[in-house]
Amino acid sequence: MLDAAMIQKCADPSLTPAIVEQFVQAAGSPDPLAVTVKTGGRLILVPKAKTPNEAMGLIRQYVGQAAVRVGITQFPAGIGIKDVSEIKPDLVDACENLRLGTAMFAKALRIVTKWYGNPTNKDVFPQIFEDTVYAWKTGEFEGVSVFQGEEPGASVKIVVPPDVEEDPENDGGPASSKLKDAEESENVGAAEMRIDLSRIGGK
Repeated sequence: MLDAAMIQKCADPSLTPAIVEQFVQAAGSPDPLAVTVKTGGRLILVPKAKTPNEAMGLIRQYVGQAAVRVGITQFPAGIGIKDVSEIKPDLVDACENLRLGTAMFAKALRIVTKWYGNPTNKDVFPQIFEDTVYAWKTGEFEGVSVFQGEEPGASVKIVVPPDVEEDPENDGGPASSKLKDAEESENVGAAEMRIDLSRIGGK
């Protein structure tokens, strides 16, 4: 898994090391060359890449026709590009993938936090985190694309409970087990509603 030095060097500084680790554990892959291809919510079996060139070949083959996720953060390849040639090989570099993935996840986390009304209660964080992981896997949250939606920016402060601030060993407790359940449900569209959000002041 990730070590502290790699998180320090490569991950987005707006996320604590513990959040980075939980994110990769819940939504990523231990293999920097992992390429996951889905279409219509169904997983397409592709050959396992053994080299960066093989991984890039798979990415270029499927981008534009299917949802392609890459590397340790399962970063969505092809987001915001007009041509396959624009996809850079650094997507399959572990450090660069972590940098891109955590920056995008931090943006998604801010989008979800803003939807919750920027709560200051730290107890809400596990639910926000869980919803953000769900949004990362599906690409949207409450009809907004978390990859291409508007960046809420610094106005949104992510309130993190103490147990996920600086404890990389933290396994995430109950939230992790819920995330694991969501992960095991391959058909994301059929995932059950996790909580009644209508009472939390959502818009």
